[in-house]
Amino acid sequence: MNEDLDRDHLSALWKRQWPKGPPVGHELRADYSERWVRFHSLPGSKRYPETKDEYAIALDRYNTVLNELFGGSEVYVITVSWSWEPHGGERPPERGELHTAGSRWLTLAYEDDPDPEFHTYTHLYADRRIWRRGSADGILRAVADDVLSGVPITDTGLRRIHHPYDGGADVITATPEERDRLRDRHPEWLSSQPSGL
Repeated sequence: MNEDLDRDHLSALWKRQWPKGPPVGHELRADYSERWVRFHSLPGSKRYPETKDEYAIALDRYNTVLNELFGGSEVYVITVSWSWEPHGGERPPERGELHTAGSRWLTLAYEDDPDPEFHTYTHLYADRRIWRRGSADGILRAVADDVLSGVPITDTGLRRIHHPYDGGADVITATPEERDRLRDRHPEWLSSQPSGL
């Protein structure tokens, strides 16, 4: 159990800092597009690493941006699992193995479908730690392999979010100017698509 996790404080802070929606990466990207930038994790926008060298490149890119955002500061590392029941068996099972420090923070219910068999639940687990290069490499590698997804890493004030995915990372900064400075430091990691995806 992560004794440093104050669930009520974190939930209230999230609602204050990100009022347009829950901690779901693709929704945040759309809702806060003026502060968003995407970095690809491999040259040529290759999605999945296959060799030791490619894993090293992907982890280096994740860690470089994370250090620029949070180096030496406290962060929340948040992992996600899903289930068909509010308290049912969660998937992927690797989440608990890779994020042993995570305590359940929040469960989001998706019950829009009239058929209860299609209701799903997203469970978010968080821990608070000092960010150091390599401190989440197990989680980041699992994201690169598409074993885990929906893994935001954010400062404890929830001003900046790094949301890695298999193929790169979406970053939402505190201001558009900060986004521009971060983007301009790593032009070779950007998409060639006008949409930035």
